[in-house]
Amino acid sequence: MQIKRDYSQPFFSTRRRRRTGGSRFLFLYGLFVGAFLVVVYTQFDRLQLAALDAVGMAPTSTPFASTMATGGADAFQNGDVALAAEMFGQAHRQQPNNLDYAYEYGKMLIELDQAEEVLAPQRNLDNMSLADWAINLNPLDPRGYALKTKALVWTGAAAEAIPIGVSGLEQDNQFSPLHAALGRAYTAIGRYQQGLTHGETAVTNDPLDVDARRSYAYSLIWVGAREEAIYQLEDAISINPNLTASYFELAAQYLAANQDELAIATYERVLSMDPRNERAFLRLCEAYNKVGQNDRAQGYCEDALNINPEYAPAWMRVGMARYTRRNYEGAIEAFNNCVAFGDSEFPQIECWYLRGLAHYYLGECDQAWTILTDSLPMAEQLADNDLLIANIREGLRLTTVSCANYAGRALPTDIPPTPIPPTPIGG
Repeated sequence: MQIKRDYSQPFFSTRRRRRTGGSRFLFLYGLFVGAFLVVVYTQFDRLQLAALDAVGMAPTSTPFASTMATGGADAFQNGDVALAAEMFGQAHRQQPNNLDYAYEYGKMLIELDQAEEVLAPQRNLDNMSLADWAINLNPLDPRGYALKTKALVWTGAAAEAIPIGVSGLEQDNQFSPLHAALGRAYTAIGRYQQGLTHGETAVTNDPLDVDARRSYAYSLIWVGAREEAIYQLEDAISINPNLTASYFELAAQYLAANQDELAIATYERVLSMDPRNERAFLRLCEAYNKVGQNDRAQGYCEDALNINPEYAPAWMRVGMARYTRRNYEGAIEAFNNCVAFGDSEFPQIECWYLRGLAHYYLGECDQAWTILTDSLPMAEQLADNDLLIANIREGLRLTTVSCANYAGRALPTDIPPTPIPPTPIGG
């Protein structure tokens, strides 16, 4: 049989060439799939967020630390100190080695009466306090010294704060916050002239620093220059009318100067800014009690308790009002709440001894004797305690006279007197 060959065709068949082209395609396809899988594996989180974002389910991205800090500054300017502290805190946690954020965060904590947190060791700072960390980060920067000085003053350690502040001035003797903190520190230990000097320097160096104005006013109050202190606090409010702390300090001076209507208007201004400010309701309760409008005062105290049922100072005022009206059962109830909800920062001595007297007037001798006896050493630890101690000892004496089981009982002996801090000349 003869095989016919077509010599116009190449020696190798085209079918073999096509098979080679298919293998190459499969090889390239495999490379593409492999590369795709690598990309998916390494960029899974980003691709997942993109997919979730496409269907509207992506989580909110974390703002930059600078964005949080800017928001904190705006919040503080608007008077929302709690929000400012939260935002500066987030900025600090995102960039824990940034002194700018740490300093502002510490300032907000002190403004919120949380100075202990500024001085307490923190794990993310190698168990150093925020203030000490700021000093160690840059010993030439006065801000760390200012933060620690102010925090120590706020926690009652004014004498300990002074050498820290002086060290800070060695780095920058024009830094207003340092002078403001030292002004309070020197005033707190009775060195009034130095307190005034530092307070005035703080205002001179930075006239738009609200804290400098408030610090200077604090020193002025202690030397009896109440009118000038009022001017400083009014200026502080004009600089930032959204910070409620300045209003409370100003209203207190109005009350002390018997400008009661101005004080009440100032507290009302706080409520117009913050309708649920329990402290403003309490201060209005006290102001109306001062001018003899007891029913209205009682209403404001109850408003404060409607906002915060565990507000010990308001319970004290309610108890005192009931006690004055001889509603001794109601007074005891209020004083019990005052004691239960009080803490170390709130002097509860009135709640203790008036509760004991209320029990006495109800003929409940055992309770009266026990509570009055317990309240006596508490009163002896306070400044300006002569009237308190006299009232407590009189209650104990009456108990020995009127209660058969306590007839002839010896009264507790006095403890040796201890030095007490001075009181402001202006009262």
